[in-house]
Amino acid sequence: MKILFDLLPIILFFVVYKFAGIYWATGAAIAAAALQVAWVWWREHRVDKLLLATLGLIVVFGGLTIALRDPIFVMWKPTLVNWLFGAAFLGSQWIGERPLTQRMMGQAITVPAPVWRRLNLTWALFFGVLGLTNLFVVYWASGFYQAQHALLQATGKDAIDLAACAAQFSDALLALCNEAHVREGYWVNFKLFGMMGLTLLFVVAQALYLGRHIEDEPTAVETD
Repeated sequence: MKILFDLLPIILFFVVYKFAGIYWATGAAIAAAALQVAWVWWREHRVDKLLLATLGLIVVFGGLTIALRDPIFVMWKPTLVNWLFGAAFLGSQWIGERPLTQRMMGQAITVPAPVWRRLNLTWALFFGVLGLTNLFVVYWASGFYQAQHALLQATGKDAIDLAACAAQFSDALLALCNEAHVREGYWVNFKLFGMMGLTLLFVVAQALYLGRHIEDEPTAVETD
C-alpha cells in the first residue's frame, strides 16, 4: 500500500496521459503530489524535506510545461528529482553520524559501518545515473526532441498539443505531429516502466549485497 501511495503521481500521470495527453497528465500529477503532502501532514504533522522538494519541482516544472505548452520541462523533472535524491545520499556521507542508508535500514538489519557507506555511495551513483538515463531517453533514445523540433519548424508554431494532432493538421503535418506524439509516448512509458524496472533491479542487487554482510545478533549466554 505504501508503494502505491508513493507512486500515485507517476501512475496517475500515466493513466491520464493515455486519455488526455501530457498537459492534463501533468496537472493530475501536480494535484496528486500536493494531496500526498497534505495527507502526510495530516497524518504525521510533519513532512519530509525530500517530499516537499519533490512537490516543489513538479509544481515548478510541471507548471512551466502547462503554461508554455512545452513537454520538455516536465520531462526534466524526473532527472532533477533523482539528482536531488542522489545529492541527499551523497551529502549524508559527511553530514550526520550515519549515512542515509543506515538511517533508513539500520533498525532492521546490522552490517559493518563500511558496508553502509559503500551502499550509500552506490545509491548516490544510481540516482545520478538514473537522472542521466532519463535525459538520454528524452533527447536521443526516444527521438522525441528531434521529432518535436521538426514539427515546430514545419508549422512555424511555438507550441503544439500533440494529443490533438488530427484536429490541427492534415497530410504531411499530421504525420509529423503523430510521429512526435508516438515518440513522446516512448518517454512516458520509460518514466513508469523503465525507471521502476531499473529501481527494482537495483533494490534486488542491494538486497543480495547486504545478505552477504549481515551480522548475526549476539545471543545471550546463560550462566549458573
